[in-house]
Amino acid sequence: MPEDSRIEAMRLIVEEIRNCRKCGLWKGRRNTVPGEGSLSPLAVFIGEAPGYWEDVKGRPFVGAAGRLLEETLLGVGLSREDVYITNILKCRPPGNRDPRPEEVKACTPFLDRQLELMRPEVIVTLGRHSAMYMLSKAGYMVSGITAVRGKIYRARFWGTEVHILPTFHPAAALYNVRLKEYLERDFRLLREELERLGLI
Repeated sequence: MPEDSRIEAMRLIVEEIRNCRKCGLWKGRRNTVPGEGSLSPLAVFIGEAPGYWEDVKGRPFVGAAGRLLEETLLGVGLSREDVYITNILKCRPPGNRDPRPEEVKACTPFLDRQLELMRPEVIVTLGRHSAMYMLSKAGYMVSGITAVRGKIYRARFWGTEVHILPTFHPAAALYNVRLKEYLERDFRLLREELERLGLI
């Protein structure tokens, strides 16, 4: 798809997200957080849901977890400009609670359309909720994030092979040095996979 067409198609999805009232989260939001980054990304990163600062600014991963995400990307020679960053939910749940099944069901068609538009070869899931969603779509059983993180899972979406790398959410790694080490290790694996696929 030509870049101009892709930009316009994403603009239409973003507009739909801004006007969405498919679940109750629209009532408490300041801003929707559709996602941002390259529309021809080296990888798409999928988090859980916007937090306080994301809701204020309408941008994904702009708080402390976002800073850690950027630092970890830079640690393997990548930047936000190289990737696309979004979430399972596009509106902040009250008090940053976990997404509810009905909210995931209402919101993920937007994510599915974003992914189909970009057709990334590599998807990095950040945290349990995005890992469960993407891996179950690919036909894998997920018991928890610790069991699946740090491995590459192959899936077939859009008629092409896609590589899914689940890892911990940066927010969890902020408070646990061990998880931060795992996150850094998983990002090194991401770098290796991008090199192996000839994307960098």
